[in-house]
Amino acid sequence: MDYMSAKEAAFKWGISKRRVQTLCAEDRIKGVSKVGMVWVIPKNAEKPEDERLKINKD
Repeated sequence: MDYMSAKEAAFKWGISKRRVQTLCAEDRIKGVSKVGMVWVIPKNAEKPEDERLKINKD
């Protein structure tokens, strides 16, 4: 399986590297793992929904 870094995922998904790291730490990206101090994300991983947004939530 091919992997990408948090920086590559951030570019691919249009979000910050720090946000990707947070998503990894919260285990919100399927198949993510940490090797030493680096997050490795499967290249076919989907960007998780942003639960911070409050669109039409009552």
